[in-house]
Amino acid sequence: MTALVVTGIGVVAPTGVGVEAHWSSLVRGEPAIRPIVGFDPAQYGVSLAGQVTDFVPADHVDPRLMVQTDRWTWMSLAAATLAAQDAGYSPPEDAYATSVFLAAGSGGNEFSQHEIQGLWAKGPKSVGAYQSIAWFYAASTGQISIRDGYKGPSGVVVSEGAGGLDSIGWARRVVRRGTPAVLVGGTEAGVTPYALLCQATSGRLSTATAPEDAYKPFDRRASGHVVGEGGAILLVEDPAAARARGVEKVWGEVVGHGATHDAHHHADAAPDARQYARAIQLSLTDAGITPDEVDLVLAEGAGVPELDALELEALQRVFGGRAVPVPVTAPSSFTGRLMAGGSALNVATALLAMRDGIVPGTAYLDDPVDAPGLDLVQHSRAQQVGTVVVLARGFGGFNSSLVLRRPTEERTS
Repeated sequence: MTALVVTGIGVVAPTGVGVEAHWSSLVRGEPAIRPIVGFDPAQYGVSLAGQVTDFVPADHVDPRLMVQTDRWTWMSLAAATLAAQDAGYSPPEDAYATSVFLAAGSGGNEFSQHEIQGLWAKGPKSVGAYQSIAWFYAASTGQISIRDGYKGPSGVVVSEGAGGLDSIGWARRVVRRGTPAVLVGGTEAGVTPYALLCQATSGRLSTATAPEDAYKPFDRRASGHVVGEGGAILLVEDPAAARARGVEKVWGEVVGHGATHDAHHHADAAPDARQYARAIQLSLTDAGITPDEVDLVLAEGAGVPELDALELEALQRVFGGRAVPVPVTAPSSFTGRLMAGGSALNVATALLAMRDGIVPGTAYLDDPVDAPGLDLVQHSRAQQVGTVVVLARGFGGFNSSLVLRRPTEERTS
């Protein structure tokens, strides 16, 4: 087991830019799902999304870099800066002491949309040289590394929605091999015509036109999810290295991770939840804890009835024997499904819940489905939270589970 401490969080999300703006929105119970702006989505059969409306790229990104990169990377650059500032982290003299290991699910959509339209309208000469790097899944990892001078082992995880958690799993390997600090997580910007069309073909998007009807995880009226953009980047460190540089604030500890794959179908979920449940159990075993020690579960919350039922089945397999039902919430219902950015954002949300002793509710959960042995959280409530399990699934059968714990000092006091 390799324990990590989270020392910095950077958030760029539909609920706000900055960790406190995001958290305040969740605690107040203000969903950020609204009609799509920027283009007319009518021909795709969907009309709602979680868009980041108060993000000003020029406030965070050098104009010379903006012309080379996509909105997705702008958000990652901003979130990485916010995370480093939050951690009080300056690039050390040893350039190899910091890694960047992010997740991506769809790459540079807006940039590619523009270049594809130019190709169709004007021909190949209208396509710029930056297309080759702006769309690429590793673009955000590479641009952050270049800008900030981080030369440690770096990479990108492409496991769709599970990626935000899987990047942290990979960071544990990187730290175990000697790199003391890693930027993890990721952002997405898939609210563009072509990206929306690609997601619509899954059949999992809600066609509702009213936000209160669109994304309702674990509700009897659930009919799909809505897409969203943004996410979170976190700085994780080796505990000894963090102490050596005088860290004053630790958000929490990463103590367990488990990942599995359904190995069933490239698009359809497996008919049972065995592999999903196994990922959860692997993470608990890795953390050295039992299901009874978990105070809260942040679920993926697909909003698709069949997928929600499978997630509840997985949770019941692991937590169903508890004397007290485990609280389960799905904060992504406030932002839309952000793919890899969503699971990273849920990690940030879990750390905030531990800090303040507040469990955020699930947006628009008006009529919960039956979930014996589980406590589906409808509204924000005060509750001491010491250990949290964050779950995520990726399109195609990826399952991931992460265990977070309140910092050791706080638990002992």
